[in-house]
Amino acid sequence: MINKGIFITFEGPEGAGKTTVIAEIYKRLEKKGKKAILTREPGGIRISEKIRTIILDNEHQEMDGRTEALLYAAARRQHLVEKVIPAMKEGNIVLCDRFVDSSLAYQGYARGLGMDEVMSINAFAIGETMPDLTIFFDITPEEGLKRITDSEEREQNRLDNETMQFHKKVYDGYQLLLEQYPERIIRTDASMSLSEVTENVWKIISSQLISRKNS
Repeated sequence: MINKGIFITFEGPEGAGKTTVIAEIYKRLEKKGKKAILTREPGGIRISEKIRTIILDNEHQEMDGRTEALLYAAARRQHLVEKVIPAMKEGNIVLCDRFVDSSLAYQGYARGLGMDEVMSINAFAIGETMPDLTIFFDITPEEGLKRITDSEEREQNRLDNETMQFHKKVYDGYQLLLEQYPERIIRTDASMSLSEVTENVWKIISSQLISRKNS
């Protein structure tokens, strides 16, 4: 199977501003006449959105870490086969808010399940599909959670309400991934203003598109 499109994922701690920036990047790509789709994990399609509701529901505090990891992997699989892979085959630029790196950082490292163990669960789910490019929104857990607390628009979910220690472990997990995948994951400073972050992300993606066009 040869994919003609490009798969770009966006990662980061809670409150990093990913969702807002990705929406702006999508608009810019459309203005440039690029074929692009905007999606998210968990979610993006009907079945995966239902799984998302189960995972993030504040009333599900008793959820076991392995159950959580398996639900994410299940949602990921359905999202891939129903939306991402077909879009790639049609030559789209797929912009996805979170992917497998989130599971590695949140469940693998922060939950203590083991990054290798969580990767094995997800290897079954995703096969050989990995992002062409991942942009990591770098912001401290303290600042990210403060943004959520200060925001009147965002409703806090089950993961937002985890302890600060948990969120710090998530951040540490992402640092390990940056070391492990330096060619794929590019860091951007998410503590800057949204307009500045958007410009930096746009430069990264534009550079990636140019390099692929010339290769």
